[in-house]
Amino acid sequence: MDTVIEATELTKRYGKTTAVDRLSFTVRPGVVTGFLGPNGAGKTTTLRMILGLNQPTGGTVTVDGQPFGDRPRGLRHVGALLDAHDMHGGRTARAHLTVLAVSNGLPRRRVAEVLAEVGMAEAARRRIDGFSLGMKQRLGIAAALLGDPPVLLFDEPLNGLDPEGVRWVRNLFKQLADEGRTVLVSSHLMREMEQTAEELMVIGRGRLIAAESLRDFAARSTPLRVSVRTPDADVLSGLLADAGAKVRAELDGTYTVTGLPADRIGELAFAHGVRLHELSPHSASLEEAFMELTAESVEYSAGAVR
Repeated sequence: MDTVIEATELTKRYGKTTAVDRLSFTVRPGVVTGFLGPNGAGKTTTLRMILGLNQPTGGTVTVDGQPFGDRPRGLRHVGALLDAHDMHGGRTARAHLTVLAVSNGLPRRRVAEVLAEVGMAEAARRRIDGFSLGMKQRLGIAAALLGDPPVLLFDEPLNGLDPEGVRWVRNLFKQLADEGRTVLVSSHLMREMEQTAEELMVIGRGRLIAAESLRDFAARSTPLRVSVRTPDADVLSGLLADAGAKVRAELDGTYTVTGLPADRIGELAFAHGVRLHELSPHSASLEEAFMELTAESVEYSAGAVR
C-alpha cells in the first residue's frame, strides 16, 4: 500500500468566512500523521473535503490521485471516523455495520471480524443508544476498518475512552501504519499525539503552520532547559554566564538554565568544585511548541480573571 492524500491550494469559504485557506499538504503511508490546530482552525472541514462531504471553494484534494467522491464503494478505499454520535441509535452494533457492509459490497463476515477487533463482540446485539461515548468510538473505528482500506482518517478518536481504550487505540494506529496504511489522526490531546504520531500537520485559521516530524516540530519551542539545585548558586551562575548560558532563579529554590546542555553544566561544576544537588534536563514538548506557534491563530483566547 502506498496511497497518499494530497491537497493543493485547498480552500473552503462560507460566505465571507474562510475556513480553509489555500492549504497544500501530502500525507504519506507508513507513519501516523497527527493533524493539529486550535478550535476553529479548519481541521474537520479539511477532513470532510478529503472525504468529498464538503466541496472545496478552490483547489483540490485527492486520495491516490483522484477525488475520493469519484470512487464507488468508498469503504474499500478510505475508512473514517468523524463523529461517533452520527449513528442510528435504534440499531444494534451488528445491524449498523451490516448496513455499511452491504452498501459497500463487503462480505458480511467482516462485521463479526471488526467487532472482535475493537473488543465489542459481546455488544453486537445491543442497541447503540445504550452505548457510552467510548463504546460509540470503538464502533466508529470498527466501521472505519470494515473495508480493510489503505487510508484511515480519525477525528478526535480518543474522546470518551478510558485509559485501556486509549492505549488500545494508540497501538492500533501504529499497527495500521506499520502495515503500510496512510493514517491521519486529528486530535487536541497533545500528550497522546506525542505517544502516537511520527509526523505532524499543524494548521491555524485554515492555513498551514507546519508539516514535519514530531521531533522537529517540538524542537521549535523554547530552547531546552535544565533545572539545577546547588548551594553554590552564585559561583555556578557566574560560570554559566561566562559560558554563554542564561540562568533564572525559581521560587522553589532551583535555577533554570538555558543555552547549555546538562552534561556541559555538570562538567563546569565538577571542574570548579561546585556542588550539585540536582541536574535535570527538560526536553522540548509538543504542547509548548504548539502553544507558541499557534498563539496568533487561536479563535478565542482567555484573558485574566477579574
